[in-house]
Amino acid sequence: MDIKKPLVILDLETTGTWIEKDRIIEIAMVRCLPDGNRAEYEQRVNPGMPIPLEASEITGITDQDVKDSPRFKDIAQQVMAFLDGADIAGFNVERFDLPLLAREFADVGLTFNWQERTVYDAQKVYHLNEKRDLTAAYSFYCHKDLEGAHSALADTRATLEVLQAQVVKYGKGRNDIEALGSFDYKTHGDYYDAGRRFRWWNGELYMMFGKYAGKMTIKEVVKNDPRYLEWILSANFSEDIKDLVSAALEGKFPVYPRS
Repeated sequence: MDIKKPLVILDLETTGTWIEKDRIIEIAMVRCLPDGNRAEYEQRVNPGMPIPLEASEITGITDQDVKDSPRFKDIAQQVMAFLDGADIAGFNVERFDLPLLAREFADVGLTFNWQERTVYDAQKVYHLNEKRDLTAAYSFYCHKDLEGAHSALADTRATLEVLQAQVVKYGKGRNDIEALGSFDYKTHGDYYDAGRRFRWWNGELYMMFGKYAGKMTIKEVVKNDPRYLEWILSANFSEDIKDLVSAALEGKFPVYPRS
């Protein structure tokens, strides 16, 4: 692959997916030069907060692993220098890695205007060029072309064949549909409710709307401004949100599901 200017491929491992709050626990970069030379940078980072269990399960990095690692402020200048003058590439970097890295820089008083760089996001290229619809799934699992695609009956029959093929491929010897139930494909995420009004972070439930959005946990709002929650009970919110708020005003709070 020929390049005309330095290119840095970047990846972050973090405590979670909340760009405004979560922290880097590992950063890795490969800097490629037009002459073919490469340099690598890899560093674990002490985030200054407990690493949630789910983050450790994904990354394999625990609190013990980073207890003696530097804080981001201690390596920020190194990271900035490594990125100097380079285009940037990665997988999902535009939506996650670069905004979170920019926030980490901002937290230590540095400005990282990644939007002014040329960014090559492999995930975007992948999603734009490779179909991920039923026709593609039918071809991948069943090795056949889907005739009559977008006809309801043809799509239904194809979906049945795809499911049958998935049971065979992933069922580990089982031949029942329940074998697919072991895959955690449901959207749990970090949000408490489907409307994303409340979000879990570091074991606490934060409001994600109104004047306390991303700033206070629901416990803190109960303590500091209960009248705001009383207003929610009279406003146009869903019943599940009103039930949550009503219970919170009585001192009953949801328990973090992964605790």
